Amino acid sequence: MRRNRAPEPATLVIFGATGDLSRRKLLPAVFGLWQDGLLGSAFNIVGVGRQEMTDEAFKDYAIAALKESKETDAIQPGSLEKFRDLLYYEYGDFAGDEVYDLVGKELDRAEEAHGGRKNALFYLSTPPSLFEPISNGLGRLGLADQSEGWRRLVIEKPFGRDLASARELNDAIHKVWDESQVYRIDHYLGKETVQNLMAIRFGNAIFEPLWNRGYVDHVQITASEDLGLEGRAGYYEEAGVVRDMLQNHLMQLFALTAMEPPAAFDADAIRDEKVKVLRAVKEIPSGRVKSVAVRGQYGPGTMYGEKVTGYREEPNVKPGSVTPTYVALKLEVDNWRWQGVPFFLRTGKRLPKKVTEIAVVFKRPPLGIFPGGLERNVLAFRIQPDEGVSLKFSSKTPGQEMVLREVVMDFRYDAFGAQLESPYSRLLLDAMVGDATLFPREDEVDLAWQIVSGILDVWEAEPGRREKGPDFPNYTSGTWGPDEADELMGDDRRWRRL
Repeated sequence: MRRNRAPEPATLVIFGATGDLSRRKLLPAVFGLWQDGLLGSAFNIVGVGRQEMTDEAFKDYAIAALKESKETDAIQPGSLEKFRDLLYYEYGDFAGDEVYDLVGKELDRAEEAHGGRKNALFYLSTPPSLFEPISNGLGRLGLADQSEGWRRLVIEKPFGRDLASARELNDAIHKVWDESQVYRIDHYLGKETVQNLMAIRFGNAIFEPLWNRGYVDHVQITASEDLGLEGRAGYYEEAGVVRDMLQNHLMQLFALTAMEPPAAFDADAIRDEKVKVLRAVKEIPSGRVKSVAVRGQYGPGTMYGEKVTGYREEPNVKPGSVTPTYVALKLEVDNWRWQGVPFFLRTGKRLPKKVTEIAVVFKRPPLGIFPGGLERNVLAFRIQPDEGVSLKFSSKTPGQEMVLREVVMDFRYDAFGAQLESPYSRLLLDAMVGDATLFPREDEVDLAWQIVSGILDVWEAEPGRREKGPDFPNYTSGTWGPDEADELMGDDRRWRRL
């Protein structure tokens, strides 16, 4: 359905065009869309950066990025040469006006070349500290004004570093942009399985009737990373795992899992339901933080047979750093559907494997008529890698005895015989056609911060934090996190073995 919606002629303006995200994700994603004919012929890209560079140098940079990228689809003969013609570059100081004046002239040039209106998608692939200066600069030069064509702003995470700063940033953005023009991107929401969560639940009569406290025992949402810092100490020392992963990715997956059926499959209806869920999360008083949240930091260990250092030994990390690299959290939703059903969220670095999964764990049958007891049924959505869905249930083994064993029905997307598109491709196309369904709204971001800020406040205010700090490291690289995370599950539940 999405592919039937072709965007109008437009210019994609990437601020931070020579950065890592642009090179690895954005340029390959845009190239894939263009090569598939989804962007039309009247399309061009303006890279903007603080690095002095000519148009030709940027074209070389972009083409090299496409050739190196693992995410670039099979390149058709002649495609790179034609795509190269769509690329332009401007550089300058984001605090001044000159660079925005140059961007405005690029839009004028695109209008002359393409005809029609000056539609533009501005993508802020920059450090968060530049979001507000760039937004203001675009506003000062009139580039947010939609009288000559639509203008949209895509903002990468993190959106604020706490509740107060997120609200300040929202206020600053809204001095220039209407909320309908703002697209806060979370690439997890562009993955096939995340959308399939809604398709399977609302498109099949057998799941939705079971999606409640009467049948679901608990829900587990895991986003584990096997990598360490990979040279990102400057960012990660300030962000930590809560700001880097929990506040955005995991809270979005949680809201999608727990929301009520929307009245329609459109942006407002879906985002309204996600907001209702976030609003229904039970408040976590400061005195309860220790009983519902666990933090950790990885120490030395072994990954894939190789010894690795601990977080504090990573380059540019302070020797006594107390930045958490792991968090596990128990949430409760205070509404009719989920009363009494815990949602367990966990994410961390240097865990045994890279995997993201939503697992809906059902209650055991009420009567144990079979010998040996029964395990719980599990419906699991694998978001990465190997996107797919599995259902675990009990079945009789062949033979004379009534012996039951767990079996798994497994669906993988490669069954369709088609390559999965990059989440950035999907989300960029959505933003180009004005579909905000998969982009968190201002009130969603605010509510997610309200939930996690109380935890951050407690952790960051502990006496002697900088001098003594928590007992870090508290888990070994290559393990599934601190022991306290297992205790969080209680006596009758356990984290899934992934």
